[in-house]
Order: sequence, then structure tokens, then C-alpha cells
Amino acid sequence: MNLVELAQRLKRLRTQRGLTLEEVASRAGLTRGWLSKVENFRVTPSLPALFQIAQALQVPLSDLFEGLEARPPLVVVRSDQRISVRRDEELSELTYESLAHLRPTRIMDPFLVTVPPTETRPMMSHGGEEFIHVIEGVVTRQFDDQRHDLEAGDSAYFEGTHPHRLINPSATASRVLLVFTGLAPDAGVDELDTSVSSSSSDVGG
Repeated sequence: MNLVELAQRLKRLRTQRGLTLEEVASRAGLTRGWLSKVENFRVTPSLPALFQIAQALQVPLSDLFEGLEARPPLVVVRSDQRISVRRDEELSELTYESLAHLRPTRIMDPFLVTVPPTETRPMMSHGGEEFIHVIEGVVTRQFDDQRHDLEAGDSAYFEGTHPHRLINPSATASRVLLVFTGLAPDAGVDELDTSVSSSSSDVGG
């Protein structure tokens, strides 16, 4: 099962019902921050947590998984078949276009990412590894305390567990090919809602 596809399904079901993250998290007994991480494919939810989310969304648990095990040996995604994905919307203006969504079960997650001018999202981390290749424009890859200016044709490959971010220092949008693999760790300790943790988990990063 692919985490990106599951995350997008959860977010779509929630928004179709006109529910906020806070409402679903409250109904499911989970923290708002942890649920945000799930929708932004930063943590892998446990089966019990998915059952609670399904109940909060009033859908059978099987609906969350239907079709996500498909693994066709070849898929072709035309330019007009790309699906736009927003990640960490509260913190970033990056736009991701999924380049492999027609194969729900996959190891790699390739995206065409548009980095708008003055993009300065906070440092974040995730499981697995990441590859970026600048197609158009310029970006700055900040990795821990390092800064690397990348131009069209430049690439970088790195461990996603280190804090990192993309910055666009120019006045025009840049485009980057980004590939994730092994994207997210298992569910973290902040999964269940408590009076202590719920107020400190507002940002999914």
C-alpha cells in the first residue's frame, strides 16, 4: 500500500464531508497534529488508528484500502493525467504533481514540484530518502546547517531524516523533479489525543 495514495484518500474523504482536521481528530480520539502528518504523508498510521479515522469519517474501513494494492507492471501518465497534490498547506506554497499515481502500490513517489518565488517553508524531515533534479529556475536546498544553490540541470540525493527545505530565492517560479522512497516511519507516540499533547501538535511536520 502506498502512503501517498492513502493520505490523499483520507484527505479527500474528509473534505468531501466538509470536516476539519480538528473535527475528525476529535471524533477519532487522535491529535490534530498527528492526523495532519498522516494527510501530508509524514507518518504511517497503524491499523487501529485507521479504524478510528474510518469511524470518524463514517465509512467502512475497507473503503480506505480499496484499489490501493493495484500493481500494474507498466503505467503511462500523460501530462494531462497528473494529479495536483498539496502538502503542508499551512506552511508552504509548494505544488506537487504526481507522476505515478496510476500505480497505487509503488516503491518510488515521483513528483513535478513547482516552487513559487520567495518560498521559505520551515525545515522538516521524513522517513526514507529523497532525490531532486532542477528542471527550470534556481532553488536553494538547505540540509541541516548546509546550503546548496542549485540551477537547472543540478541534482541532489539525501537522507530525508535530516531537517531540510527548498527555498526559491528568485523572482520567478522554479520547477523540480522530486522523488521520494521509503517515505514515512511508523506512527509516532503522539498518535492518541491527550490533554497534554493536543495543544502542542498543531503543525504536521
